[in-house]
Amino acid sequence: MSIRILLALMAAASVYTAHAQTAPVAAPTGQKSLSATMNVYVFPNSGQAPAQQSKDEGECYNWAVQNTGSDPFQIEKESEQQQQQTAQQQEAAKEAGKGSGARGAVGGAAAGALIGAIAGDAGKGAVIGAGVGLVGGRGRARRQQTEATEQAEQQGQAAAQASAGQLDNFKKAFSVCLEAKKYMVKY
Repeated sequence: MSIRILLALMAAASVYTAHAQTAPVAAPTGQKSLSATMNVYVFPNSGQAPAQQSKDEGECYNWAVQNTGSDPFQIEKESEQQQQQTAQQQEAAKEAGKGSGARGAVGGAAAGALIGAIAGDAGKGAVIGAGVGLVGGRGRARRQQTEATEQAEQQGQAAAQASAGQLDNFKKAFSVCLEAKKYMVKY
């Protein structure tokens, strides 16, 4: 073998060795870690392997659930249910308002006919009463609808704030546990 071929092989071997040493330790699996699904960023300060980090995150997740009484995945499910319930209550308030004008008109017509009969013209009294009842019924319906919608929104906002507080407490406990296991954590 000539010296040139030997030198070329040695150069190629050193390039291969240098590349092998800088290659990533583990390729991404495509799956989100437990912390990533909760928007918590975890960095191993002591060079923990991905498998060890996954194990530690699982242990800290369970510890945080036990110590806070909150499971973030259950909180998310309950929050979605509350949003659906709020939307249903708002829709029910809208539906309840429909037909209120007609009901008011019927009641007003009856009262107007009674008053008109006393005054001598039941038909005219009924017409006036129906108009007044229609306007009054619609106004009452709008007020009731607005009140019911606002109440549903307030309940939904209160539930969302409670869920956010529970989730924040969980993340604090989860982070404290991981920090004790030598991870840097930010959320």
